[in-house]
Amino acid sequence: MYLEWNVAADEENLMLRTFLRGKYVSKLLLTSVKFSEDGMIEVNGIEENVLYRVKTGDHVRITFPKEQENERLLAEYGELPIVFEDDFILVLDKPAGMTSIPSQYHPSGSVANHLKGHYLKNNIDSAIHIVTRLDKETSGLMLIAKTRYAHGRLSTLHQTGHVTRQYQALVSGNMETRSGSIIAPIGRNPESLIERAVVADGKYAKTNYEVLASYPTFDHVKIQLETGRTHQIRVHFAYVGHPLIGDNMYGGPTELVQRHALHSCHLELIHPFTEEKMAWSSDLATDLAAILTQHK
Repeated sequence: MYLEWNVAADEENLMLRTFLRGKYVSKLLLTSVKFSEDGMIEVNGIEENVLYRVKTGDHVRITFPKEQENERLLAEYGELPIVFEDDFILVLDKPAGMTSIPSQYHPSGSVANHLKGHYLKNNIDSAIHIVTRLDKETSGLMLIAKTRYAHGRLSTLHQTGHVTRQYQALVSGNMETRSGSIIAPIGRNPESLIERAVVADGKYAKTNYEVLASYPTFDHVKIQLETGRTHQIRVHFAYVGHPLIGDNMYGGPTELVQRHALHSCHLELIHPFTEEKMAWSSDLATDLAAILTQHK
């Protein structure tokens, strides 16, 4: 893969490495280009080193090394619900029950397995960089970077609030307020290898919510994350006494659904290369929508 730019007047006389850093090519990525056989930096079709000083109108092209494939990851070729794809990113609408990556207990059937199959089938030279991972039972929109460049840029954008996610959930009981924020630090539960908990020495975590509708035994809520801790939504609502329905790990009732009732419904970002603002929405998963219909 390669990227290319024309040097603007206000970039005149910058060192090539400074110019490229301004295009969000990280120091680590630049080093990988310099010391690989298939990486190259060219100006006006001529290979140059990073100390070259660019001139207005120069055409700069950087060719990245081939993405390193995970040889141990098995390729699978089932249907993958892709809603957007270009050379940099891929957005899919994950069904509940599908893991993001393989694990000891779920070595196949993951998003990563199917992405590898998709890349091989379509001769796409990309590695798998999951930007917004979802729990196995969480459904909805998920963001994948297809290159190291895109992954690095999206990670920075995520940290600065330019990748935002909204969720919908069904939480047990009725919230005391129609909207608000849950702010409580999250860390590992010392009594479990898997569970997280609100703990004094945990990492800062903030979850904003709005009640969309109330039912006798649960609320339908919209959620905006300000941080992205593991199991954050599930832990926070359990902490305030309203665990997600179906979430038996964190004490939620399981009479209405056998998976935690959480759906990633909206994703918004700044594109890592074009800087275009992009957004996608996903309707509430059918099993959760059916619960709302039954309780109207």
